Amino acid sequence: MLDTVHYRVPPGTAVFLKSYDPADDGNFTGKDDVEDDLKKNTKKLLELQEKLYAQGKHALLIILQAMDAGGKDSTIAHVMNAFNPQGCSVVGFKAPTAEELAHDFLWRIHQKTPRLGMVTIFNRSHYEDVLVVRVHNLVPAAVWQQRYTSINDFERLVADSGVTILKFFLYISKDEQKKRLQDRIDDPTKHWKFNPQDLKERALWDDYMLAYEAALSKCSTTWAPWYVIPANHNWYRNLLVSTIIRQTMEGMGLEWPPAPDGLEKIKIPD
Repeated sequence: MLDTVHYRVPPGTAVFLKSYDPADDGNFTGKDDVEDDLKKNTKKLLELQEKLYAQGKHALLIILQAMDAGGKDSTIAHVMNAFNPQGCSVVGFKAPTAEELAHDFLWRIHQKTPRLGMVTIFNRSHYEDVLVVRVHNLVPAAVWQQRYTSINDFERLVADSGVTILKFFLYISKDEQKKRLQDRIDDPTKHWKFNPQDLKERALWDDYMLAYEAALSKCSTTWAPWYVIPANHNWYRNLLVSTIIRQTMEGMGLEWPPAPDGLEKIKIPD
C-alpha cells in the first residue's frame, strides 16, 4: 500500500525542503514496476469523475506548482488525461494583465475555480504572488507577507462552497533541473520549451526554495493541504499524484444520482 500521507504537509508544520528527497522512488524498481497501479488509477479516476459530474454536488481543484522544468505539463498530460475533457479544464496563470493588476491578487483566480461537478487544474496559481513576487521584490514585504492569510481565507471560502482542494509541489533537485533544461537545448523537438529567462530564474534557486518553504509551511491546511511530491522520477511522481487524487475522490462521498421517479415504468417505443 503506497503511503501517501508521508508526503502531506501537516498544518502548522515548518517545512525544510532539504529533509525531502526529490529522487525518492518509494523503493519501486522503475516505471514497469508501477505500470499496473497507474492503469488502475486511471480507470478509477474516470469512474470517479463521471460520478462527480453526474452528481453535481462537489468539485475538485488541483493546484500544481514547481520550478521551471519541474513537470507540471507532463503531470497534466500523463495523470489528468484520465479525466473526460467535458468535465475538466486546465488553467495556466501567466504574468497578470493590466486589468488583473487593477484588482486584488485573487480576483483572476476566483473566476477560474471549478463549478460544482467539474475538475479544474491550475498550472501555477495564486501562489505565484508569494513566490515570484517575493523573490523578485515586486511588492513590499509587508504586502506579500499578508497574502498567506488571504490565501488561506480564500481557499477556505472555496472549500466551504463544495470544492475539494489538492495542492502539489513537484519537487525536483537543482541537478535534475539542469539536466532537463539541457535536454531542451539538445533536443530539436524541445527547443520551443526553452526560455533563456529560465536560466535567470535558476540563479535564484535558493531564494525560491525559501519562498516555497514559507508557502508550504503557512498554507497547508485541513481544507487545502499541500503535498511535497518527489519529482525527479516522472513515473513515481505520476503514481503519487494519481493515487492521492484517487484516494481523495474516494473520500468525497460521490454517488450516482438517483433515477427519476417512475423510470422503471417507461417503455422505449419501437
